[in-house]
Amino acid sequence: MMTETISLGSSAEDLEDRESRLHAAIDVCDPAPLLMSLVHATGDTTLLDEFAPRLTISEPGNHYRTGTRPTTPPGQYPDDVVADIRARAHELLTPDADDRLGVPDPELFLRMATVATSERVDEEFVPILREQAGFVLSERCVPVTRKPTPEFSVIVIGAGIVGINAAIKLGEAGFTYRVFEARDEIGGTWSRNTYPGAAVDTPSHYYSYSFELNPGWSKYYPTGTEYQKYLKGVVDTYGIAENISFRTRVQSARWLDDQHVWEVTVESADGTREVHRAKAVVTALGMLNSPNIPDVEGMHTFGGTIVHTAEWDENLDLTGKRVVVLGTGCTSVQVVASIVDRVESLDVVVRSPHWIVPEKAVVNEVPDGEKWALAHLPRYHEWFRLRSYWFASDNLYVMPRIDPEWAKTHFSASPANEMVLQTALNHLHANFPDRPDLVEKLTPDFRPYSKRIIKDPGFYAALTRDHVTLHRASFREVTPEGVITTEGEFVPADVIVLATGFKLEFTTSIDVVGTGGRTLAEQWKGGDDPRAYLGIQVSGFPNLFVTAGPNSAPNHGAGHNILSEEHVHYIVECLQYLVENGHEAMDVRQDVLEQYNRKVDEALDKTVWVHPGAETNGYYRNSEGRAVVPCPWRLVDYWTLLRAPNPEHFEFSDPAPADGREGPS
Repeated sequence: MMTETISLGSSAEDLEDRESRLHAAIDVCDPAPLLMSLVHATGDTTLLDEFAPRLTISEPGNHYRTGTRPTTPPGQYPDDVVADIRARAHELLTPDADDRLGVPDPELFLRMATVATSERVDEEFVPILREQAGFVLSERCVPVTRKPTPEFSVIVIGAGIVGINAAIKLGEAGFTYRVFEARDEIGGTWSRNTYPGAAVDTPSHYYSYSFELNPGWSKYYPTGTEYQKYLKGVVDTYGIAENISFRTRVQSARWLDDQHVWEVTVESADGTREVHRAKAVVTALGMLNSPNIPDVEGMHTFGGTIVHTAEWDENLDLTGKRVVVLGTGCTSVQVVASIVDRVESLDVVVRSPHWIVPEKAVVNEVPDGEKWALAHLPRYHEWFRLRSYWFASDNLYVMPRIDPEWAKTHFSASPANEMVLQTALNHLHANFPDRPDLVEKLTPDFRPYSKRIIKDPGFYAALTRDHVTLHRASFREVTPEGVITTEGEFVPADVIVLATGFKLEFTTSIDVVGTGGRTLAEQWKGGDDPRAYLGIQVSGFPNLFVTAGPNSAPNHGAGHNILSEEHVHYIVECLQYLVENGHEAMDVRQDVLEQYNRKVDEALDKTVWVHPGAETNGYYRNSEGRAVVPCPWRLVDYWTLLRAPNPEHFEFSDPAPADGREGPS
């Protein structure tokens, strides 16, 4: 084993100050990525053999997956092992830095990932982990021997997390592009949701682009404001703002069969309309955009203020007000926990409660020492991110899946599903030991994961306050003075907060017309039955790429960021394939689309999303009970499917020859 002192690079900081920061960081940072950082700094891989049998931990992903109860508290390592790693770091690391190891080769990476997670990591996970942890950029799969011409242009609709990513990657691949954004700023969800307490419920060190890591997150789960700041920083770093047309709404997109182009009509804020043409269109609208405003009698008569969380008025002062909140999803619990100390009274009206689990890190700030480690220790950030991803991804794949034998005699779907159920029930009973009425009102009647699992930001604690009342009901009527619930109870109010989510829309808010004049809305039955190949492409709509489309959401784990990167990577690969092979357009075959969706439905039929109780799961299912949102595959499987297009699944259009006739495909 190497025992020499290792230098860690240069810095303008005073050496003594940096030494102090280094040792303070070692004392607080996560021991697993710290060990990996030691391996990088020293190049000494025998550290892996030394600590592999000792660095054991009971992680949520482990006992959830196996259905066994942990023998030690989740998230804790043996104290003596932690002390040994820290002592070794104090001994070997000095404050001017170097990464001797570099990016580990796949074999070594697999060894390191196994030690870093204290779990078995199979070889199939190595490519996705190397990319998603930030060790390598997304690797191009289609050969790049020809550059796209300026005429091969792309229109991107929306400048949220997917649209920003698309702009960056299209530009890097040499494609001419233009982004149209209806709002006056980037950010999508995070420019729209500015309600009190708005925050991301995926760990901040993972919920970000793998190619643009941020060591400066203030919390382990970022606020909406901080995440929006991150996205703006990305836009500035890559200089894409000049290619974004703000306050410009796309009205329609029509495919011109004879010219193999999309004709896109946009309208600016002053009502001016323009028509643009592009070889391809990428919709980056997400699926939840239009606020879901409940149709309640008397809403227009209310004498106070009614506000939807997606249309928050920054000037609204809730201090000393009587506030009624409708809803109990992720948004509602964040609002309630955030405003409880400001209001005179708070009434929370709950139609269907969610399963809520404890998560201390939701409100925890990142210590300065951890930030320093993320910014300065060799590869510490990448390994920290890898662990954030690992324990929130395919470890959780089993959660919504039904074990038929178990489900015959249990309310839960499987032993793993039972663990989530018990965790949520224990949290519920622990918060309301003397309030069986609240326990009853807050106990869902469906299996865990039928709806999104919520991490408690202080919602249960807020409900114990004397000035807070929970109603298991909905709104029957709104009067000038308040609300009458479906239980017949009158609740006086000054402010009504609608935390009622969004309407589910997969691009159908835009008039999209494909070959033969058929609209996307018609093909998807008004948006109620959307079906796409890989969740991205639809037969009859050449060169149209619907990001975050039907059955693409990673509902068992991870976050929208991985979906963004998967879809954008696939789109660039498709466009490059067209360029390389001299094609102008690609259209997925109808039989391929149908076969893919049969497999999707078969896989989803084994999940809680389509079984008894799932009818209460809100936007996951359509009017006929089909699950249209969740992706049925593991993240690693879906990521692998999207590495490159399969030419056999498409019909291609080539440029017309000189005589005007269309060329062969």
